[in-house]
Amino acid sequence: MLTAITRQVSPAIGECQVTFVERSPIDARKAMAQHARYEQCLRDSGVRVISLPADARYPDGVFVEDPAIVLEELAVMCRMGAPSRRGETESLAHALAPVRKLEWIREPATIEGGDVVRIEKTLYVGISRRTNREGCAQLAERIAPFGYAAVPVEVRGCLHLKSACCSIGGGAVLIHPQWIDRSRFEQFRQIEVAEPWAADVLSIGETVIMPEGFPKTRDKLEQAGFRTRAIDVSELQKAEAGVTCMSLIFHVN
Repeated sequence: MLTAITRQVSPAIGECQVTFVERSPIDARKAMAQHARYEQCLRDSGVRVISLPADARYPDGVFVEDPAIVLEELAVMCRMGAPSRRGETESLAHALAPVRKLEWIREPATIEGGDVVRIEKTLYVGISRRTNREGCAQLAERIAPFGYAAVPVEVRGCLHLKSACCSIGGGAVLIHPQWIDRSRFEQFRQIEVAEPWAADVLSIGETVIMPEGFPKTRDKLEQAGFRTRAIDVSELQKAEAGVTCMSLIFHVN
């Protein structure tokens, strides 16, 4: 069964980390309502949602994708690049332990799940403000016994690789080429975004889920033959969110 782990929005989300967007006030209640609709969108897509409670100690805790990388054979628990977020890993490890073998990234490595784009057996790893080359190397070591490879990709101008490139299925990626070296994805059909922050999308089944506010990119995807669904995550975007970062999606037998 396709399963998603999510976490409720912290009442302290206004104190979140922001790097490439200008800080502005966040309405926590509105963010919570948008997150509830996001979870319902996952359910509508046939995904079973396991929603963890909010933790006021971690303003960025809703972004559950960053502390873990979940594959069929194991879950790699990340050492995150933002020191204030490292405590988020514990509760996710507890949630994942019943269904996956756990491996851990160790100091001096840093890596965050938002920097990892998986396409079949290759994990493209953004080298960014949050993920270093040692993080990529340790991930490669953990996943190699299961037939996976890790490929480093330099990231510039955005927080994570998934802000610049996401797999949309069918051998295609949605890409913002100004933020990465597109030659790393030369074997895939590349669809360029029409708006700079539009590349972070979530492909589930036959549907590409994306934020509202990027109508030109949505039109490009539809014209390219992809079915899309747009949802309002505008309040969460003030915390540098995309639609991938708020869930950990994997199969459970």
